[in-house]
Amino acid sequence: MKLKIKKLREDAQLPAYATPGAAAMDLVAACGDEGVVLEPMQRAVIPTGIAIELPGPEYMALVFARSSMGAKRGVALSNGVGVIDSDYRGEIGVAVVNLSGERAVIAKGERIAQLAVVPVARAEIEQAQTLADSERGAGGFGSTGRF
Repeated sequence: MKLKIKKLREDAQLPAYATPGAAAMDLVAACGDEGVVLEPMQRAVIPTGIAIELPGPEYMALVFARSSMGAKRGVALSNGVGVIDSDYRGEIGVAVVNLSGERAVIAKGERIAQLAVVPVARAEIEQAQTLADSERGAGGFGSTGRF
């Protein structure tokens, strides 16, 4: 499968797999020499300087946090997981939030997130009056005893 990538900024870097076994590619900040300063609890969208063209509607891309950003610095994705649809051609931005009590600086060229290309299963929607019973039923959070 080929993923077409277009650089939109001079300081953009193409995403890359860090190791042969990596499931996702690292996305890199293209935020100019000044970087982006995040005060505690501040949110921002960090530009990557790239746009992608997925091979078709049977694929999407997901943007995940890098564990080191959250564990070491307290910077997380503000939207949990980013979804890039197959027909989106704009710049990929990474929405982050500084959950730490200290100022965080995102530097140009820093690896800020991970991009995974995954297949899409499109559901055929059918409105129903009833649903089949299951062992769990309507039990919600914590109902399986695993919390």
